[in-house]
Amino acid sequence: MEEMKENQEQRRLLGAKYRRAIPQSGEVWHHFKNNEYKIVACPVMHTESQEIYCVYQALYGSYGIYCRPLDMFMSEVDHEKYPQAGQKYRFEKK
Repeated sequence: MEEMKENQEQRRLLGAKYRRAIPQSGEVWHHFKNNEYKIVACPVMHTESQEIYCVYQALYGSYGIYCRPLDMFMSEVDHEKYPQAGQKYRFEKK
């Protein structure tokens, strides 16, 4: 029970940091390059560095499983590099 409260508090703090919902297991998120991914686990903490990650699975091709820092997952698209991008963030909840 205590672990659940800690996780909820961590999600609340992360939501405040990014000013939007934090990915949750089972959700589908859309990448700005038009691919979809299912969230496997988030937030996930690196045991050594304490960095927070998001683990997700491609919903196309070989259905690979990937991991990236939550800061990068939640970041805005570089619209100078990708001026044709149709969404504000690298990943957005579908």
